[in-house]
Amino acid sequence: MSIEQAQAGDERAFAALVEPYRRELHLHCYRILGSLDDAEEMLQEALLAAWHGLPGFEERASLRAWLYRIATNRCLNALRDRKRRPREVPPMAEPPQPTRIAEPMWLDPYPDVLLEGIGSNAPGPESRYETKESVGLAFTAALQHLPPRQRAALVLRELLGYRTSEVAEMLDTSEASVKGALQRARATLDERAPAGGHERAPLPGSARERELVGWFATAVEQGDTKGLISLLTDSAWLTMPPQPYEYQGPEAIAGFIHQRSELHGKLRLLPTRANGQPAFGCYLPDPQAAVSRAYGTMVLTLAEHKVAAITWFGERSLLQHFGLPRTLRD
Repeated sequence: MSIEQAQAGDERAFAALVEPYRRELHLHCYRILGSLDDAEEMLQEALLAAWHGLPGFEERASLRAWLYRIATNRCLNALRDRKRRPREVPPMAEPPQPTRIAEPMWLDPYPDVLLEGIGSNAPGPESRYETKESVGLAFTAALQHLPPRQRAALVLRELLGYRTSEVAEMLDTSEASVKGALQRARATLDERAPAGGHERAPLPGSARERELVGWFATAVEQGDTKGLISLLTDSAWLTMPPQPYEYQGPEAIAGFIHQRSELHGKLRLLPTRANGQPAFGCYLPDPQAAVSRAYGTMVLTLAEHKVAAITWFGERSLLQHFGLPRTLRD
């Protein structure tokens, strides 16, 4: 199937052309938007726009770069619309006193199953960050604190390795503007998610990682507060996007989890992976039936032999993206 066939209106030829880029474009949209559902919506919009615009594609840039330009600008439009229609943070019942209250941040975890096959072809030769680091939850969260055009410029230049001139063309701006945006974005990102921050984490899937994750799951499911405290670093954080409440330190985190268990019952955990990190689908017992129902998703950030951060996502619908069930039999 050729590009000429697709330009002539052959839908199968077009599908064959864009299929190699579909997953990496989805990840690109997620990085800019922080939302799985929004990323899927913008990917579909970008592919539809590419289909309609393909007859005018003159191949002055690669097809991949052309698709990234379309997807990036669709995401920037979505962020502008989101700013005009801000979302409300859902209420949270009786949270314990937090360590601090931060600005609400809208962020979803990214299932590792969607990352398969991306690492070998997505980063360009001039990319600054390795794939493992650039999909990490802390890095992705830090991206969400950047203004939209800084975010897009940094992702295109530092993660995907496009030249400054190419990024300027994609964003319809000057190279000087891109360089200025990158300088400001790098300063913010290095402050929030320093390069190399995951070097001390156990290797994914290693025996050390499996052991630590297993201990954590057992402590949570059994309500073992002392055991949970022993697994957390002294400076560990628990955050709950988009909730503003944040808890630091083993006692504060264990107290929060214990309080939730007192209100709702003990959690059951199903292991999965998100953003290259160990994660769990979380379930709570249904008092009216012999089942546990989906309650949220938990992602762990590990450091050596302990848990350095817990990120809790309360949106129940996220579990479907991980292939996890809505209920568990007790």
